[in-house]
Amino acid sequence: MQPDLELVHIRKGESFAAWMHGYPFRTVRWHYHPEYEIHLVTATSGTFYIGDHVGSFGPGQLIMTGPNLPQNWISDVQPGEIVPARSLVIQFPEDFIEDAAAMPEMQALRPLLERSRRGLLFDDATSTRVRPLMERLVEAHGLLRLALFWEILDLLVNAPEYEVLASLSFELDLTRIGDSGINRALSHLREHLTEQVEESDLAAMVGQSPSAFSRAFKRHTGTTLVRYRNQLRVDLACQMLLTDPDVKVAEICYDVGFSNLSNFNRHFLKLKGMSPSQFRTTFAANKALVMAE
Repeated sequence: MQPDLELVHIRKGESFAAWMHGYPFRTVRWHYHPEYEIHLVTATSGTFYIGDHVGSFGPGQLIMTGPNLPQNWISDVQPGEIVPARSLVIQFPEDFIEDAAAMPEMQALRPLLERSRRGLLFDDATSTRVRPLMERLVEAHGLLRLALFWEILDLLVNAPEYEVLASLSFELDLTRIGDSGINRALSHLREHLTEQVEESDLAAMVGQSPSAFSRAFKRHTGTTLVRYRNQLRVDLACQMLLTDPDVKVAEICYDVGFSNLSNFNRHFLKLKGMSPSQFRTTFAANKALVMAE
């Protein structure tokens, strides 16, 4: 089965993405992206897939993957169960890290970057040290983001133990994937997420009739275009709710592309099991609890 392309959203004025997500979530599928990723599981257990490696995961699992390495984490939860926060994620482009790696002090990073192309599973002690830094990074701004980012990479470079996951023989053929009409449509949709992109526009872009495109889209994503777009917008709203506690819910509603507040609240409740305000309050309380420990 060919993996889906994930278009990583890096906000304007930032060099990399740092965020958290719950379960179920749109990225919980067999997917790949051109960015490096550091992925730390904070809740649930289940099965994970990295390249041609299959294993079990639990809270505290810390993995780094290189560009275009297919991956997926599937949690064992009850049908209909919603986990507000399952993973902490950092994603950074290859050109960003390559520019930084040109500095003499960064040469120690080269082996880590190269080995991550097959996926690296780190030891529990490293995960324990990295977690509070990732939690701070999700909400940090400016130079503090960079300081925390490099501190995390320093811990990974100096980790006493790690396991290489995908086999040496594993190689992803990107030629067929990159030309996939649905993947091109998904990329366009996510690049213009806050705009009103119609299904007929995407169908024309990939050279299909609207009905054929609709069937292919649902087969590829498991849902309709409208539901998929609403889920992406709600996911973006979650990031904004967590990273900017002062912005009003109504502002976020329109910023992510919804046309009215009641519609936004309804979709948010359906997908996250709580209102936007409750979501923000829940994570604020969780943060206070963690800091008090």
